[in-house]
Amino acid sequence: MLDLHKIDNALVRIQARDADLWREMQHRLDQRSKDIALADDKHSHAAAEFTAKSIVLRSGRPVLTVSNDAAQLVFKDAESTVWRERLQQARKRLIPPIRAVGRIELKGHPRLDWVGTGWLIAPDIVITNRHVAQEFGRAGGEAWVFRAGAAGAPMQAGIDFLEEFQRAGDRTHAIHKILHIEDEAGPDLAFLQIKGKNLAAPIPFATAAPHSDQQVAVIGYPARDSRIPDLRLMEQVFGDVYDKKRLAPGQVERADARVVLHDCSTLGGCSGSPLIDLASGAAVGIHFAGRFLEANYAVPANVIEERLRAVISGKPARAHAQSTSPAAAQPGRQDSTTITVPIRLKLALALPAVTGSAINVIAVSTETDDEDEFATEGRREDYLDRQGYQADFLGKGNLAPLPAVRRGKRNVLTFDFAGDPRAFELKYEHFSVVMHRERRLCFFSAVNIDGATSKPSKRAGWLLDPRIPSSAQIKGECYGNPPKFSRGHMTRREDPVWGPAAVAARGNTDSMHVTNTVPQMQAFNAPVWLGLEDYALQHARQDDMKICVFTGPVLKDDDPVMFGVQIPRVCWKVIAFVHEQTGKLCATGYSISQERFLKPDEFVFGAFETYQRPLRWIAQETGLSFGALARADRFKPPEGVSAGALQDFQQIRFF
Repeated sequence: MLDLHKIDNALVRIQARDADLWREMQHRLDQRSKDIALADDKHSHAAAEFTAKSIVLRSGRPVLTVSNDAAQLVFKDAESTVWRERLQQARKRLIPPIRAVGRIELKGHPRLDWVGTGWLIAPDIVITNRHVAQEFGRAGGEAWVFRAGAAGAPMQAGIDFLEEFQRAGDRTHAIHKILHIEDEAGPDLAFLQIKGKNLAAPIPFATAAPHSDQQVAVIGYPARDSRIPDLRLMEQVFGDVYDKKRLAPGQVERADARVVLHDCSTLGGCSGSPLIDLASGAAVGIHFAGRFLEANYAVPANVIEERLRAVISGKPARAHAQSTSPAAAQPGRQDSTTITVPIRLKLALALPAVTGSAINVIAVSTETDDEDEFATEGRREDYLDRQGYQADFLGKGNLAPLPAVRRGKRNVLTFDFAGDPRAFELKYEHFSVVMHRERRLCFFSAVNIDGATSKPSKRAGWLLDPRIPSSAQIKGECYGNPPKFSRGHMTRREDPVWGPAAVAARGNTDSMHVTNTVPQMQAFNAPVWLGLEDYALQHARQDDMKICVFTGPVLKDDDPVMFGVQIPRVCWKVIAFVHEQTGKLCATGYSISQERFLKPDEFVFGAFETYQRPLRWIAQETGLSFGALARADRFKPPEGVSAGALQDFQQIRFF
């Protein structure tokens, strides 16, 4: 998709704050207007406009290659005279901080070779973000320790102050001690101690408070980000150079004592980058979160100084969570809904005035919908014929009963239905749901699937269940266009659609009840997770092609609250079937997390990852009991070894 709307918003923001730069950009756009006018159809016109505006935007918010500790203002076809002059004037002030910035690298991590950016703030102290340091560090009693790696031994971390484009060698120094990692209530900071000689001079902190329109630059290591829907736009801005040291100039959009908003071009990997004042070469703050071409956030220098003094003194005080209105962070906008966005500082920061989001992440199902339209609640009596999930679906001797809620049992939603004043199972066609009374989400959804009689179907509209109060069901408050969420099916829409035509049609309609959904980030990119049921069907007995699937969220007390709804970080799935080769009942469990994507940081690399999990792990995380079904799970990860992400179905172990 060609995201012209996002480009236009970025151009408008530059126009409002930087007259000199805008005149240059407008001139370049005028020069390319002929190409746009000559486009012979709607599609080619949009493509020409996209190309022209993205090239112009690249000159206004460039991302420069760093070579020999200096930023190189070199473009393919859109060099900016304005930025060239500004950066030449700041050249001597930029070289020292460029030398003090490095890429944080890991040995022994199960997935990542490097995790973000760090920089020297004292002769032997490096600062980065909390969410970067948490990849390799954790609390260990009275001190901080390195996490266990893929082989069971502690991970090793270092920082390479080089990693420049087309330059061999390195300037790597070991991180030998984790001094402090802020807790979730505090700013997104971590302090690390390194060993080494001939280190660069630490970057000084700016003495003056940051202010709107201040010219700044981010120095860091942008990584290719698969979450961005328009990869062509990312390539236009970043020039297909990733994982190397880059400098991206821009401006401060807004600042106060708690946060700095800026518009430098950043990607995943820039987390932990210094935000440098071009006039002084001092650090205005540390970048910790962002959405591509929409909004970027930094912890201001005064907060860093305060926390550093506390760490050095051995008395790092606990910070207190704060929240504000989005309108307060977006001057001139008075029509915003007040929400709390948990992005490290616990601030409800401004969401950009753009409808698109650069964060494209996992769906729990293959189909989502953001509309807030609901059919009128049906009559309670219409549900009297629903049989729900059947525990004996797999045949005699292969019972797969509903999970039992053990932890938090008092939170199971009960209702009066069909003569049972304490009913708790919402029975639908071929599946059942058990709801959490306070969270307005399901503990789980359980479905019987007969792959041999599955029917194709068209999506129906969303429904509220009349058997329980509408106040116990999440309707529309957290759903909508990004940055709001999609409704993610627990039981996939197509799973209960089988049997005779009328029965299959009921299964299709019933799957669209909001009781069968959880809030999930927009879009998805986890093919292994999405194909688990189909893969399990292939391993079921060919004469029956039947499986049972249980899916649900992991509901934690500290799940983040967004748009007035507490959002689950993790979802799980258990699949039960009779194995074709062994003829025995088989159960296998999985998990997938959207935790990193719930916050607008750019730390995450690549797509969601699906893990095979023992049922005992799922039971421990959820407080559910799978009874005898747990004995049908033969998966046992090696002792002391972190489970690796599934890259394809062949890695799944049934026995």
